Amino acid sequence: MADIEKLVEELSKLTVLEAADLAKALEEKWGVSAAAAVAVAGPAAAAAPAAEEQTEFDVILTGDGGNKIAVIKEVRAITALGLTEAKALVESAPKAIKEGVNKAEAEDIKAKILAAGGTVELK
Repeated sequence: MADIEKLVEELSKLTVLEAADLAKALEEKWGVSAAAAVAVAGPAAAAAPAAEEQTEFDVILTGDGGNKIAVIKEVRAITALGLTEAKALVESAPKAIKEGVNKAEAEDIKAKILAAGGTVELK
């Protein structure tokens, strides 16, 4: 049991991108996916009505992750804000970077902010 707790502790130190890479590697290694786990959940889970797929997203900056300058630079590049406005946006997190964008653009913005060291949420 101590080994499991140690493993859980190590896994909780992973970034979102590292966790996604780990999940992909495990899917390839064992030939399973998260979708297979949902299928095992049974008919009760499948009986829930299918939600309409979201087409517009708000990209919310939730923090600078200690990399304030890099995140400010990325926010400026994404939004075309001036230095003062971008700095104010980053310092007032959680705050929307962009609203009403499509999924591809939202994912692109999220990846850029994560790469700069910030934290982002899509709504």
